[in-house]
Amino acid sequence: MDIVERRAKLRDALIDAADEAIGRDGLSALKARALAETVGCAVGAIYNVFPDLDALIYEVNARTLKRLDAALAGAGGPPGDPQAAMQALALGYHRFSRGDSRHWRAVFAHQVPDGTMPPEWYLGLVGRLFRHIEEPLATLLPHLDGQVRQSLARTLFSAVHGIVSIGLEEKLGSTPDEIIARGLTVMVGAWVAGLPIATAPRARAAPTPP
Repeated sequence: MDIVERRAKLRDALIDAADEAIGRDGLSALKARALAETVGCAVGAIYNVFPDLDALIYEVNARTLKRLDAALAGAGGPPGDPQAAMQALALGYHRFSRGDSRHWRAVFAHQVPDGTMPPEWYLGLVGRLFRHIEEPLATLLPHLDGQVRQSLARTLFSAVHGIVSIGLEEKLGSTPDEIIARGLTVMVGAWVAGLPIATAPRARAAPTPP
């Protein structure tokens, strides 16, 4: 096995070990020394493969985003009913957060140093997720400009994520899953009902008589 193959094998082993560690103990428990012991390498060898732990965490979080993408793709919803499709997406997001909570938390808990941005390939994965919301929005409001539709998709995601996060973290006390699901369904329905008003062109004020 040549050096390229050894590096690739170590890289995969480190991602697998980090993925397992985060799924078991959460992002805060991820330590370079423990990873090195798990895969049987020196601590310094990790940094021969990844420039830092942030780069490794992006790889693990990318796996989570891909699983979320697949879960949302299979969330379902009656064909031809954009509101029901968006409600199904919200409920699918809630189920995913509950079923894979430590990985889900890691995506949002990962903090990078000030002045740095996630890599472009990672931002591309994040951006792809919004298509699940943009597609029913395009059916519901086909006249919308693409940038407006993207903005609305991110607005709805933020609202859904807030409800899901508060429920999962139990910041305001324990809330049964069925109550959270009902709240998501009602919120998305109300949000969709308000779209014609929110997206209607503003009427120009009448000129003031001289």
